[in-house]
Amino acid sequence: MDMENKKIHFIAIGGVGMSALAKYLKQKGAIVTGSDSNESKYTHLLENMGVKVSIGHNASLITPDMIVVASSAIHQDNPEIIRAKELNLKIYHRSDILKLISDEFSIANDSYFIGYAGTHGKTTTSGLASYVLSKGGYNPSYISGGILPEYNTNSEYGSNKYFIAELDESDGTISKYSTDIAVINNMDEDHLDYYKNGYKDIAETFNKFISNKPNQKVVINTDNEGNQNFIKLYPERNYITFGLNDADYTAKNINFVSLGSEFDIFHNGKKIESLKLAIPGLHNVYNALAVYVSLKEAGVNVSYLKKYFLSFSGMGRRFQKVCEFNGIKIYDDYAHHPNEIKTTLKSVKDALNGKNRIVEIFQPHRYSRLKSLWEDFKLSFNDADMLIITDVYSAGEQEIEGINSKVFSDDINHSNSVYVNGSIEECAKKIYPLLRNNDIVLTMGAGTVTKLGKLIEKEYKKAE
Repeated sequence: MDMENKKIHFIAIGGVGMSALAKYLKQKGAIVTGSDSNESKYTHLLENMGVKVSIGHNASLITPDMIVVASSAIHQDNPEIIRAKELNLKIYHRSDILKLISDEFSIANDSYFIGYAGTHGKTTTSGLASYVLSKGGYNPSYISGGILPEYNTNSEYGSNKYFIAELDESDGTISKYSTDIAVINNMDEDHLDYYKNGYKDIAETFNKFISNKPNQKVVINTDNEGNQNFIKLYPERNYITFGLNDADYTAKNINFVSLGSEFDIFHNGKKIESLKLAIPGLHNVYNALAVYVSLKEAGVNVSYLKKYFLSFSGMGRRFQKVCEFNGIKIYDDYAHHPNEIKTTLKSVKDALNGKNRIVEIFQPHRYSRLKSLWEDFKLSFNDADMLIITDVYSAGEQEIEGINSKVFSDDINHSNSVYVNGSIEECAKKIYPLLRNNDIVLTMGAGTVTKLGKLIEKEYKKAE
């Protein structure tokens, strides 16, 4: 479908994924409008580029000549959905629109559609790939699930050579895409509200995903247990492996320096590159290796881009520094799965080497996730010197009896944990007195906890 000059209306345009699509299509020449229940930085970014955004949902926003795109969070009783159905308009999911965009690259013989997937790391890998290509003058087209800080955007309509996208597996829609190069960072159990049979369903969905295009390359991390099992289940694929040992591409001689790292890359046992990063942790060594390999396999001169790996400061909400006051530094991270939390905390602990107290502030995301991964969450916070747990961010779910932050806090075996209840503003007031000079504070979760750092800083300024 050619979407240039088409009227496209996004219901819930203010989300990170929907806003990225809206911006891309606006740049491509579509007439884009949207609605959302609240203003956000994403709605403001769109308005600044001429997109008409309505705050509040209204049936009158829908006209017969529109393509309508709805977020997964939108219910069928939404007045705009009702009006679209009355007009017999097809209602597209955001994945349908991303597929239409990506198919333009996938079909072309001289273009590369590189999709970054996996339970964790896909925002950082897709963002890093987009960043280094942009800095290197390749002018990629991209749609990511986070903000590239230096560019202050989550998408860009660029050239027709490279298209970079973060591909979400949470609702199974990843099976729609036909990539030239598929990157699978890891495959852990998550989104168990959708994947009722756990890993089995997840693996089947990923297999559908990598079966959509003949001869596509699958760049896969073989140090991840879920990926190892996946290769055993589906061995007949064009796998290009990466990891620390026994892979086509390996990272060796890793040295962690401050909040970054340096390491060598080997291909089939021969050293081909040395990279430096300014983002912490072993998980980011894996992320950088995934990007290096995928771009190299797409024919990019990655050696020319190595200096941009070092200048990459990370994605918005991925260990993003929020503020610093009175010797206290607060970082925000989107981690909301046990493995993500453990990985980030370990990377910070290794980098600090005991020089600072690590204070973890965790807001569980969804009652269903807390319930299904309860025991795993309990083991996630060992590297935090102090653990503060706020109320669950429901994301629209109904509370599950016996599944809440108070019960979780009572059940967890941590030497220094505190449960703090109330709104995020009330939490800031209660948490501020608990902090000490030189603390490294991490706010983690996929909900309103992202606001907490600035609110705590506000409490400090009031106390001055």
